[in-house]
Amino acid sequence: MSTTITTRQIGSYIISMVKPFPFSLFIMFWVAIIYSIELSLKPYLIKSILNRLAVGSQHDIFEYLAAPIALYLGMTFLMVASFRLYDYFVHIKMIPLLRERIANVSLGLLMDKSHAYYQNNFSGSLASKVNDLTGSVPDILQLSIDRFFSNGLSLGVAIITLGCVSGYFAFFMFLWAAAFITLALLLSKRLTGLADHWSEFSSLITGKLVDVLSNILSVRLFTAKIQEKESLSYVFNGAVRAEQKLQWSYFQMWFCFGFSFFFLQCANIYFLCKGRQEGWITVGDFALVLMINISIVDFLWKLTKEFSQFSKHLGRITQALRAILDQPDLQDKSNAHDLKVSQGSICFDQVTFHYKGTDPLFQNKSITLESGQKVGLVGYSGGGKSTFVNLVLRLYDVTSGRILIDGQDIRDVTQDSLRANIAMIPQDSSLFHRSLLENIRYGRVDATDSEVIEAAKRAHAHEFIIGLPKVYDSLVGERGVKLSGGQRQRIAIARAILKNAPILILDEATSQLDSVTESYIQDSLWNVMEGKTTIVIAHRLSTLLHMDRILVFDKGKIVEDGSHQELLAKAGLYRTLWDAQVGGFLPDMRGGEGIKALL
Repeated sequence: MSTTITTRQIGSYIISMVKPFPFSLFIMFWVAIIYSIELSLKPYLIKSILNRLAVGSQHDIFEYLAAPIALYLGMTFLMVASFRLYDYFVHIKMIPLLRERIANVSLGLLMDKSHAYYQNNFSGSLASKVNDLTGSVPDILQLSIDRFFSNGLSLGVAIITLGCVSGYFAFFMFLWAAAFITLALLLSKRLTGLADHWSEFSSLITGKLVDVLSNILSVRLFTAKIQEKESLSYVFNGAVRAEQKLQWSYFQMWFCFGFSFFFLQCANIYFLCKGRQEGWITVGDFALVLMINISIVDFLWKLTKEFSQFSKHLGRITQALRAILDQPDLQDKSNAHDLKVSQGSICFDQVTFHYKGTDPLFQNKSITLESGQKVGLVGYSGGGKSTFVNLVLRLYDVTSGRILIDGQDIRDVTQDSLRANIAMIPQDSSLFHRSLLENIRYGRVDATDSEVIEAAKRAHAHEFIIGLPKVYDSLVGERGVKLSGGQRQRIAIARAILKNAPILILDEATSQLDSVTESYIQDSLWNVMEGKTTIVIAHRLSTLLHMDRILVFDKGKIVEDGSHQELLAKAGLYRTLWDAQVGGFLPDMRGGEGIKALL
């Protein structure tokens, strides 16, 4: 996540998010303008009232005060009405929809990230970043318009109003405000950087907390509570130091502003008293200058507090956009078309591939899986079986060469259409914290309830589902923790059956099932495989006896290719693996020591 996020990018992002709400934005600016006028107009009207009281008689007081009082009450009514419009069109109409829009756009961008992106980032941290955006963008929008724009305009109106009394007061206010704004601008970059650093720690803490809590069973089994607390404490210490640096910078800024206000008031009071003594300051002027000064200094003082919130929000948005706007490693071409699968043949044409920072795993690999073939992949761990499948799914792009499905380069088609034509049953099935019905229907969202139940029956999941209290409406818990490994696997198989894609990939699909259930499901899977190009990764070689072909991988190379009987007859690596399993051992590396396998 090395993407640099500029202030212009942040501004463009916020504008793109608020574009659908023009009238609400108009109301925000309208209220800001009314407020900026009201801040100086009310003291001016009070000045007028006081001056008229000083020269008028008690008998004609209503006549003297009618105009300024009417304006004062009219401005009060206008402000009340404007704020109620603000509440309705901003707080009720815009903000909730704005949060929803930000969340939807952010989720869409995150779902387009590459497979490697999620291997390198905490999911909890990414969720925290989306949450930061949904909270900070509306807040920073309101601070920008309701505070900075409104108060900046108020300051200009106030200086003009004070100038009508005396140039001294306008000059003092201008000088103090200029120093205030200059200092704020000089500190803004440092404060934003410190806030960004602190926000990154906040997201990291969330990510680590989710990581620990989602692996709580491992923490308990390995009695690792102390080391996890120490690990989290290390991150918290960094967050504490980052926040202390940020708050110290705020303290210095507030210290300077507080004492500068004291000197401003001293100068104003001196010239007010001097002017009153010399006759060029009225009682009303006295009230006007003090009220405007107190109002301006009060909102500028509050502004320094809000500036701290602004910099924190800006920091959160910056670090969130750095992750979310980071360009995906894998992108559809601008002219990408949908994949059309009629046969399901898969061809590796001179493919070379290596993971970032590693030696090439595949070099000039060429192989074709014919339409409808059932192909098994075997070999030592790290030999390239999963990488072979990941390249077909385009979770990674080939370094050179190309992969064709029915003659179409998978880099020329959309990723969604590619994966829509492939059903995969992974080794470790992770479910959503939703009902069983929803989890199975994930295979085909428009499937009817009866189709979902039929898929569950074929996957032999129906038997355990009907025994649950809420049957198909039962929630499975986060990542499916309420189900056993075998039950989760059967739900994954039901999904694949329901999807009914022309290409099927099984990665140790029955590894977590008992022998009896596996024999039932093998029959179902065999029926599902009919007419489909099927790739089966298996360490239990007995599951591959009836494959059309078996590809034997070793260090990124396909060292053997043939049926079960043909490979046994060759007495090569496959025969070694087979003999090791028959004898109860599965070697971990070629020619090395074996690891006992429970078959």
